[in-house]
Amino acid sequence: MSDTPRPDYEADRNFATTLARGLSVLRAFRTDDDGLTNAQLAERTGLPKSTVSRLTFTLGCLGYLTQPQRNDRYRPGPTLLAMGHVAAASLSFLDPAQDMMQDLADRTGTLVLFAVRDRDKVALMRTWRPRHAASIWLEVGHRLPLAGSSSGLAVLGATTREEFSGLLSDHPEPPLDGGSFDALRREGRDQLIGHGYAVVRNHLRYSPNVSAVSVPFRSARLAGPVVFSCGALDDVLPDARIHAEVGPALRDTVARLQQLVCAEGRPALSGALND
Repeated sequence: MSDTPRPDYEADRNFATTLARGLSVLRAFRTDDDGLTNAQLAERTGLPKSTVSRLTFTLGCLGYLTQPQRNDRYRPGPTLLAMGHVAAASLSFLDPAQDMMQDLADRTGTLVLFAVRDRDKVALMRTWRPRHAASIWLEVGHRLPLAGSSSGLAVLGATTREEFSGLLSDHPEPPLDGGSFDALRREGRDQLIGHGYAVVRNHLRYSPNVSAVSVPFRSARLAGPVVFSCGALDDVLPDARIHAEVGPALRDTVARLQQLVCAEGRPALSGALND
């Protein structure tokens, strides 16, 4: 069991439960959805259908959701899309990353991805596919478990103690071996210090036939670490190739990006090594 206290934000009198429920409705949408009904939203959020109906009506009135016809499915609305563009401005480092990550994908024949923590998981925000090779297929918006992916392990290893406490408050799924998140965070940090990248152990993988390696990145515009990863099927990316080629290539590419945007960035392990 973890010895790190988990803050109970919902018990705080300042916590706005209705707002949190409304945001959970917005978070329920995925990139491959062709709209969602109130019943589907209720299933995904775990909220009563009557509550979801009130929330979708309110969000629709405010432009966060749109419903082209009465009783039609709900879809993200113009207000939500506008907010997404504003939020994307915080990821300005992805502009110089574009050519660097595409080159990395082409050189290694792997899917390169950029992910951020989305409460109890990490969510893919951008992908780069190799132009002359087949690759695994993961879409933007796909969410990976913190404890079962190299992306999650890199995020855990680069978190400060304060960030880690907040992460635990979102109650992520525990490691498959029943270990603690404290131990997993230490393992991730040790890998980042020793190699500059993180690889989840085989028996902890959420997808046993996919290999991946990840490197964290920090921007002064973001509250916590984000991550770049390379992934492929096991036969394309065995452990030996990760350590001999792909891991160091990813580490060096992210380091160049960090130097390029040094005005807004800082070392990914800043504040976490002795925390």
